[in-house]
Amino acid sequence: MTMLYDVLKNPIGTFAATAICVILCIVIPYLLGSVNFALVISKIFYHDDIRKHGSGNAGMTNMLRTYGKAAAAGTLLCDMLKASVSVWLGMLLFGYIGGYIAGLFCILGHIFPIFFKFKGGKGVATTAAMVLTLDPVCFLILIVLFILIVATTKYVSLGSVICCMLYPLVTYKLATWGQGFPVIFSFLVAAVVIFMHRENIKRLRNHTENKISFSKKNKEKK
Repeated sequence: MTMLYDVLKNPIGTFAATAICVILCIVIPYLLGSVNFALVISKIFYHDDIRKHGSGNAGMTNMLRTYGKAAAAGTLLCDMLKASVSVWLGMLLFGYIGGYIAGLFCILGHIFPIFFKFKGGKGVATTAAMVLTLDPVCFLILIVLFILIVATTKYVSLGSVICCMLYPLVTYKLATWGQGFPVIFSFLVAAVVIFMHRENIKRLRNHTENKISFSKKNKEKK
């Protein structure tokens, strides 16, 4: 894969090429991440703001509870797509290092979107897409665990938190390049997503967390 960094480093120098590629790996993915599709879909199709309902989170699970399966599926697909595009852009700019940088900043954009007053989702779908794009084997291991946990407990938040906790460990076991770079970034991503689930963790400890149901949808509007 020919990277933009390789194209630029000879005419403008290594430092300038690195700086340009890193900045692009940060700015463009952050802006892409800031396009929060839970908010977009709720505004366009329901003339509403998903943050006014349920958990107040602009993410797939709250979309499922509030508007149903179609809205949740659209949110999941679009949020994962923007993360994958960000990672591929990062890799085209700066290789796998660029992919990890871009993925992280797409997640940060999703959680703290500049277009929506810095109040977005919790980054689970975007994180899943980043892992899938960068390391499909790691994704396969984690998604199987996620499905088993959610199917057994009906707690999406529990599956998300446990898989985030395991993400750095699985990355460490699978990493074959970068001298720990993927592991460092997996810790950063996991820490951010787990932090965003801090209220869910409290509710899980207090046995007050909402369970997910795929058999019906909550049409209640608050």
